[in-house]
Amino acid sequence: MDKQNGEAVLHVEGDWTVKTVGSLEREIRRARFEATPQRVDVSALGAVDTAGAFLIHTMLEDGGIEADKTYQLIGEHAQAKALLELVSGRERQEKVVASQPLSIIDLLARVGKGSVHFMDEAVGTLSFIGEAMLTTFKLLLQPHKIRWTSVFAVMEEAGLDALPIVSFLSFFVGMVIAFIGATMLQQTLGATVFTVELVGWAVMREFGVVLTGILLAGRTNSSFTAQIGSMKMRQEIDAMRTLGIDPIEALVTPRILAMLIMTPLLAFGATLSGLLGGLMISWVALDISPILFITRIQEIVIIQNFWVGMSKAPVFALVVAMIACRQGLLVQGDVQSLGKATTASVVHAIFLIIVVDAIFAMMYMELGI
Repeated sequence: MDKQNGEAVLHVEGDWTVKTVGSLEREIRRARFEATPQRVDVSALGAVDTAGAFLIHTMLEDGGIEADKTYQLIGEHAQAKALLELVSGRERQEKVVASQPLSIIDLLARVGKGSVHFMDEAVGTLSFIGEAMLTTFKLLLQPHKIRWTSVFAVMEEAGLDALPIVSFLSFFVGMVIAFIGATMLQQTLGATVFTVELVGWAVMREFGVVLTGILLAGRTNSSFTAQIGSMKMRQEIDAMRTLGIDPIEALVTPRILAMLIMTPLLAFGATLSGLLGGLMISWVALDISPILFITRIQEIVIIQNFWVGMSKAPVFALVVAMIACRQGLLVQGDVQSLGKATTASVVHAIFLIIVVDAIFAMMYMELGI
């Protein structure tokens, strides 16, 4: 550091990057400023990144430059000015935010912003559902226009490949239901044989199809959103529109049809696996033979419970496909938006599956089904 025209000038030389800031910081701590630096000479500055710029900014602040003042640079450098303004502006913003505690106005503003965002999201989702369903209905009236290759590929990827994990999880959930039911019934009624009815009702009406929907929301939703979002980032969807190809017809409809076909089959497999898990626990731990288990299922747990559960599967399929495709089409041109869309897709799908299941439960209760 030296003086020019009565002002102290700080000279920075060499590379100021994350690899060199450690040694530079030690040298700065040993240095003594004879005067407060007012300007920075970057003529001999080599490579610089945000770590080096932050070190220069900190050194100037310690020397007396305030964070809200603009740096006076001497010499030319491609990145020095922008990086110094970046680190100084971010620190100034953090200080302002930290110095202003949240008030009731800020809370109301956040609530209002969240409410407006929720309404916009709801309107956008309903609009997309209407457009996708209309396109799908038109294609069903003209089956030769449906891209059956894409439909069967999605059926294999989202349906057949998901069958092992869906069945495996449902099997253990059926075991858990049998364990809990046996313990509860033994303590309250002293009759563990009613565990069969509990497993049958719970798995057929709720757990089989709900577990299928939640697993598809986590597995298939993220996959669909990532696939379509990647195409959006690479501008492939814009190219499709330029060629006169409707993205809804080419990307959304095959996924809707595939999920409508495979979700009931997956729910059926999950139901069988859950009953098998309950049968295993009843046989091994409760001394209820498989023949007695199956007989009580047939005689007491009426088939209507099975159809109640299966009636939810197509709705869950539409929820998974619609949410995943819409979030994928909302992806912008950066990777960060792809991550946000994938997360939002999974969260929205799981939330809607639980809400739809609750609506079905209340509706069937009112109808006495």
